[in-house]
Amino acid sequence: MEQIMHDLGYQNIGLPRAVCSNKVFGFVITLVSMIKVCFNLRPGDILVIQYPLKKYYTLLCNIAHCRGGKIITMIHDLGSFRRKKLTIPQEIDRLRHSDYLITLNDSMSEWLQSQGCEVPKGSLKIWDYLSSAFAVDSREPVSAYTVIYAGALNSNKNRFLYELDSLPRRWHLSVYGKGFEADRISGKDYFSYNGFLSADQLISSVRGDFGLVWDGDSYSTCIGNYGEYLQYNNPHKVSLYVRCHLPLIIWEKAALASFVKEEGIGICINSLEELDDVLSMLSSSDYQKMKENVGRISSRLSEGYYFRQALSDAIGCLSE
Repeated sequence: MEQIMHDLGYQNIGLPRAVCSNKVFGFVITLVSMIKVCFNLRPGDILVIQYPLKKYYTLLCNIAHCRGGKIITMIHDLGSFRRKKLTIPQEIDRLRHSDYLITLNDSMSEWLQSQGCEVPKGSLKIWDYLSSAFAVDSREPVSAYTVIYAGALNSNKNRFLYELDSLPRRWHLSVYGKGFEADRISGKDYFSYNGFLSADQLISSVRGDFGLVWDGDSYSTCIGNYGEYLQYNNPHKVSLYVRCHLPLIIWEKAALASFVKEEGIGICINSLEELDDVLSMLSSSDYQKMKENVGRISSRLSEGYYFRQALSDAIGCLSE
């Protein structure tokens, strides 16, 4: 997000981006950056804040308003949902300090509105994904499709992966990431674990037919904190799959399901139990059309199209 803003001519009035593993040093860097922001703000400025910003968010908003500025908040995550770090009223009270909210999707916007957050809103739709890597579309689909699943693989988040042994199926699941306990999988005929690859490596080398967007405890539906959060969240893996030129398989009730349908970039299902039948009815021409659509969206993600549009809408709203 910062790189896209930099390319658009926005100025970083805090410290340069940094990754710090030392919590004390990281706290000092963040504090100094906040102080620098406060001194650099001028009347009429529009400050873009990436949320959550924990304890600094309300203070920064108040200072910006006192100095005659306005606030655009880009929401990455809601603490009152998955991590339960805030109560819902606490989070809504924080977000009310903003002049405009860029939410992840329309479902998140509607939920915030229903909770009494009446700040003007616009949605990102899907995360952009900047990468210099290019996907190679050399694979021809076969009757037994290969479905890719990538990401954090600990059982707390993805327990369904360990339950798939008991699901009769013809599609092959190919898994990438850290934290997977492969020795817990007994049936290996339709399963392979490939370890961890960086995002760029995955984009340029992955071979498969679909990318799976699924979280939680069950292959029957997305349940548990992580699974249910798909109704409001935009998983980064969606954009990674698109950059890999993989059509998507996504839970019907996920917030991004409507985007997948509108853009024709994948399949929406209620349960992984349905997938064999759905794939068996998929024609070669329908699949190729999905691939073409995925390629079009991938080009947009590589250019920061969606965040650029969301920022433009936000600035337009605040300028009215």
